Amino acid sequence: MPRTTKHYKNITKPIRDKLEALYNAGVPVKQISEELGYTFQSIYRELKRGYYMHLNSDWTETRKYSADKAQYFADLNATAKGAPLKIGNDQQFAKFVEDMVLNGYSPAAILDFIKDNGLKFNTKVCRGTLYSYIDKGLFLRITNKNLLRKGKRKRKHKKVKAAKQLPKIEHSIEKRPQEIAKRITFGHWELDSVVGTQKKGETLLCMTERLTRMEIIFKSPDKSAASTVTMLNRLECKFGSRNFRQIFKSITCDNGTEFSNTTGMEYSPYTGKKRTAVYYCHPYCSSERGSNENQNGFIRRFIPKGTRISNYTNQQIQSIQDFINGYPRRLFDGESSIKRFKNELEKLNIKIFA
Repeated sequence: MPRTTKHYKNITKPIRDKLEALYNAGVPVKQISEELGYTFQSIYRELKRGYYMHLNSDWTETRKYSADKAQYFADLNATAKGAPLKIGNDQQFAKFVEDMVLNGYSPAAILDFIKDNGLKFNTKVCRGTLYSYIDKGLFLRITNKNLLRKGKRKRKHKKVKAAKQLPKIEHSIEKRPQEIAKRITFGHWELDSVVGTQKKGETLLCMTERLTRMEIIFKSPDKSAASTVTMLNRLECKFGSRNFRQIFKSITCDNGTEFSNTTGMEYSPYTGKKRTAVYYCHPYCSSERGSNENQNGFIRRFIPKGTRISNYTNQQIQSIQDFINGYPRRLFDGESSIKRFKNELEKLNIKIFA
């Protein structure tokens, strides 16, 4: 009786893409094996190669299959050429990276944190390599979906509505001194509000200093001009009128109704004198408050859109503010905003921190 020879066929990238679509859609393995023409044992082995834990919007995890991850390991096993992975079996480093990413840090910020705090690991990688390892799914608990910036995003084109309110001519951003735009002097802030649900309720008033990126966040009872003025009054009371004028030289905001009381924002209720200069952006030009918008992205990591601000305590809001201000920034060679802010205050001989 003649011997029969078994015929094997490799699983290619197009097949892996089909497997990803079928498995992640909930199709049973037996049905997948029949549709793709492979034994169910082969499908199980392939799934094991590409498994990863996907973080859902409600912070639960679901096991899914990644065709890219499986293909990467298949290519790695097919050849002995090339440099070995630097991460190797350094589980301590891998766990540290995973914990930091899950706590809101980018790969670049993680490496800066390690350097600034003198931490020692067996593994040393550059920023590009760490991003690459995350993209390839080499970590057990994180993927690039856990990163704040997940690559280039396609711009969504929306129909632009007519502006409700035009900036006041004498307070237009066009009247703002050029030195503010160049970010060469301290004390110039951007102001915006972050809402929870679309219904009426508490909001966040967020201020960003343009030179140091220092962030100040206040809970506001509503989105009204009176609440904004009250917030500035509280800041002046905290810092003192003289210090306030040096720290808050100008404020740039949009044309929202909560910023419509220009006089109340500019003039002190304690001294009756002008305490700051207010400038308004052009309608629908959020790029004129670029630092503010970028910081709002940090806030949304902790407070997703549609979540009531009232669900968060003042202590939780303070923790978010501290995270942003203590975050190692590549822009500042790994230094944090709070460190830069304190340095500027020292130049002005202002001592407000214990």
